[in-house]
Amino acid sequence: MEIWLATVHGMPAGYAELDPQPGDDGLQVEIAYFGLVPAFVGRGLGGHLLTTGLRAAWSLPERWPALGPVGRVWLHTCSLDGPGALPNYLARGLRVYATTTAEHADRG
Repeated sequence: MEIWLATVHGMPAGYAELDPQPGDDGLQVEIAYFGLVPAFVGRGLGGHLLTTGLRAAWSLPERWPALGPVGRVWLHTCSLDGPGALPNYLARGLRVYATTTAEHADRG
């Protein structure tokens, strides 16, 4: 597992957690967690952080050769994510693989 931290003037601004897993088509890397600290949302950092996270995911075998080649990089999103999440993912070349609908209990 790798965690990539984005900082602005030395302050944590967000992170991407990469979780490599074996798969049928080689190594699959899940971006298990990705997000920005609320104070940094809307400042154009999400696109840069996701681009960096995706590059890091695809290049994992350069740092960990025993893992073998990466066949897939993926992540989950949901309606509880910020409104810019899905457009950011799509703008970076990710595509929707599947959608599901589920009910959840109110948090209140």
